[in-house]
Amino acid sequence: MSIFELIATLLSLSALFGWLNHRFLHLPHSVGLLVLGLVASLLLVAVELVFPAEQLYEQLAAALKQIDFAQVVLNGILAFLLFAGSLNVNFEALKRRIVPVLLLAVPGTIVSTVVIGVLFWLVSGAIGYPISLPWSLVFGALISPTDPVAVLTMLKGVPLPENLRVEAEGEALFNDGIGIVLFTLLVGIAGGHEAFSFGTALWDLVREAGGGVALGLLAGYIGYRGLKSIDDFPVEVLITLALVAATYALAQRLGLSGPLATVAAGLLIGNRAPKDAMSDRTQTYVSALWTLIDEVLNSVLFLLIGLEVLVINVQLPAIGLALLAVPIAMLARFLAIAAPTLLPTGGMFDFRNVPFLTWAGVRGGISVALALALPASDAKSPILAATYAVVLFTVVVQGTTLGWVARRFTPTAKDP
Repeated sequence: MSIFELIATLLSLSALFGWLNHRFLHLPHSVGLLVLGLVASLLLVAVELVFPAEQLYEQLAAALKQIDFAQVVLNGILAFLLFAGSLNVNFEALKRRIVPVLLLAVPGTIVSTVVIGVLFWLVSGAIGYPISLPWSLVFGALISPTDPVAVLTMLKGVPLPENLRVEAEGEALFNDGIGIVLFTLLVGIAGGHEAFSFGTALWDLVREAGGGVALGLLAGYIGYRGLKSIDDFPVEVLITLALVAATYALAQRLGLSGPLATVAAGLLIGNRAPKDAMSDRTQTYVSALWTLIDEVLNSVLFLLIGLEVLVINVQLPAIGLALLAVPIAMLARFLAIAAPTLLPTGGMFDFRNVPFLTWAGVRGGISVALALALPASDAKSPILAATYAVVLFTVVVQGTTLGWVARRFTPTAKDP
C-alpha cells in the first residue's frame, strides 16, 4: 500500500469506528476506537483460524508493518498532541501547584521505575520466565510515565477541583520527558553499551530535561513575539505549526527532550499570546485548528494502538507475566503518589487525592512506542506483552471509570 492509501485506510477506519462507538457503544471516543480496533484485530485472527484460505489478517498485518509506530508517535504526532494539550492548561493554577507537579513528575517517575523494575524482575524469576534486572528497569522506565495524550483525553468532562486537575495534567505533561530520558539511559545499560554512573545519569537527566524546557521557553517567546508583531490569522496559524515542528526537531538534534520543549513552548504561548498577541479572530482560528489536530491525531493514535496487536509476536509464557505486570504497575503508581504525602510540603499534598491520582495513571501510545523501539533481545517480547497489557487495562478499565472514581474519592471542597 502507498502512504496515501495507508492514511486513507486509517482515517476511514477512525471515522467508521467513531461512528459505531457513538451510535452503539457510547464509550469515551478514544476508548471506543481502541476497543473496536482491538476487536477488529482479534476477529481477523479468528477468521483466518477458521478459514485458513483467507488472508485478511496477513494482508492487514503487512500493511501495518509499513508503519513504524515508534517513529510515527515519538517523531511525529506526539509533538503536535503535546502542544495542543499544553495550550489549554491553566497556567496560573499550574504555577501555584508547581511543587506537587514536579515532585510527582520527577521523583515520582524515578520511584515508580525502580519499584516496577525490581518487582518485575522478582516475579519473572518466580514464574520461571526470568527477565534480567537491567531489562526489567527498562520496562519500569517506559511504563511509569502517565501518557499526557491519554490523561488529557480521559480527564475531559471529569468533575474535579481545579488544583487536582492541574496536578494530574501537569504531571502527565512533564513526566513523559523524564521517562524517555530514563528509558534511553537504561536501554544503553541493559544493552551493555554504557556503564552505570550515578553522576552521569543525573547529568543526562538535568541536561536533557532542563535543556528541553529552556529551549521550549526560548522558542515559545520567539513565537510569541512573532504573533504579537502582526495581525493576520493565516500567518499566525502557520507560526504556531512551525513553532511546534521546529522546536521538537531542534531539541532532538541537540540531544534535548523534545516532549518537554514542546510542552514549555505550548504553556508559554497558551498563557501569553491570548492576552496581547492575538486578536479575537486569530484566537478563534488557532483554537479551532489545534482542537481539530488534537481530535484527529488522537483518533488515529488510539486506533493504531488497537490494531498494533496484529503485529506483536508474543510467546505464550509471556502472557502470564504480562497479566502480572498490571497489579505491579498499579502498586508502583500508588507508592509513587503516596510517598510525597509523607514529606513536609506544608500541606500541599492531600492524602485524600491519592486514590484518584493513582487511578488517573493512564498509559498509552508513548509506552507502546517505546516498547516497540526496543532493540532486538530476548527481553523484548515479554516487555512488549507486559506493556500492551498495562496500556489496555489503564485505557479501557481506568479510563472508563475515572469519572466514577473522581465523584467517589475526591474531596468536593475547594482548596483555599
